[in-house]
Amino acid sequence: MVSPQVQHARSPVNQVRYELLTLGDELLLGLTTNTHLAFIGQQLGRRGVQLSRNSTVADEATQIAAEFEQAWARSHVIITTGGLGPTCDDRTREAIATVLKQQLVFDTAIEQAIANRFAAFGRRMGPNNLKQAYRFADGEVLTNANGTAPGLWFERDGRVLCMLPGPPNELQPMFIEQVLPRLEARGLLLDREAYVQIRTAGIGESALELKLQPVLDRHAEGLSVAFCAHEGMVDCRLSSPSGRLSVAEIEGIARECSRVIGEDFTTYGHDSLARLTSDLLRVQERRLAVAETATGGLLANAFTELGGACKFFAGGVVCCSNDARMQLLDIPECLLLQHGAASAECAVAMATGVAEALGSDYGLAVTGFAGETLGPGGNPIGTIFIALHAPHGVWSRKLSYPGPRSAVKIRAVNAALDWLRRELIRERNGTVVPVRQTGIPQ
Repeated sequence: MVSPQVQHARSPVNQVRYELLTLGDELLLGLTTNTHLAFIGQQLGRRGVQLSRNSTVADEATQIAAEFEQAWARSHVIITTGGLGPTCDDRTREAIATVLKQQLVFDTAIEQAIANRFAAFGRRMGPNNLKQAYRFADGEVLTNANGTAPGLWFERDGRVLCMLPGPPNELQPMFIEQVLPRLEARGLLLDREAYVQIRTAGIGESALELKLQPVLDRHAEGLSVAFCAHEGMVDCRLSSPSGRLSVAEIEGIARECSRVIGEDFTTYGHDSLARLTSDLLRVQERRLAVAETATGGLLANAFTELGGACKFFAGGVVCCSNDARMQLLDIPECLLLQHGAASAECAVAMATGVAEALGSDYGLAVTGFAGETLGPGGNPIGTIFIALHAPHGVWSRKLSYPGPRSAVKIRAVNAALDWLRRELIRERNGTVVPVRQTGIPQ
């Protein structure tokens, strides 16, 4: 096979072949989800690169060597994940060194970094950890601030090898902070995002396309359009792979689209609904509290994932029993007996109760049937009630999200966040009367 020869600074990024090798028996056995493909593919895609291939390889030296040798022959940039740790099944470093005919040399700086990390946790470094202190003789080290296995970087004949540890909490910051800047400096990535993303909520994929069609038709020549649906959200990506349209022209088209979309438009880019909502709460100096049953803490978690949440988030209550609802949220027993825990009336009482209990301006509540059993009164699986308590009133909605429990929970959280987002925008704009509707469109 002919080896690809590229001159970094002269090669358009869409002509550079990227390949990902994800290593580990646990991936093939299904014991660990392969999140690396999604994360790395997304990060590269934002910068104008699409992975050409992903192979998942077992922790067996001959298999690793064989897969890598083929990848090294056909691709310009090879990224590997996993197999750099201290145990006997971590064989990636040694197998690839053999293919590259690279001597592995002991690096005292790596040894010291590993020892310092053990000392910070009050633990003693075992001798097997010294295995991680070896690097390629002609390679470089990528520091790992969150673990003991450093990454490795190697270049030859215009090709790049980037080897990263397997744990996502180690790999992801290393990739963003060290790998992307190196690839960009070599002309292997765009120095900006490859597209303008329009993020929406509360509108379906097909409905969004129909709404945008008149705008997109006017700019069809040179414009590439792609839609991506999430649970209750849809992204529309605009780009011009041919280069016919400038970045400024694409941004202008995106602004036209956002005006057409109206209230369903959330942001340009990648910010989550929780991030957008938290920004509105901060600006308006409002505080939020949440109460949940069906979502089991996911709504509260969406906010506590953000830095500085205590400035706008008063707290949350997960109450799955009637006793918990009565004791923690002061919901009358007669209301629960008459209407049931999964009802519009209970959702309203939960939203009001948590706002009053935690002294917040807004209360957001989610209850319903996310599980496998049919709800009382013939309510099907996926029947969700959300309620919003605001300074100017309290309202509820009934939603229907048929599907597996995990998907129902995420869609319910997004629906609640989107409702709060819209209310905060109306309050900011001086329009405090909520839109009355029975549910967010599917």
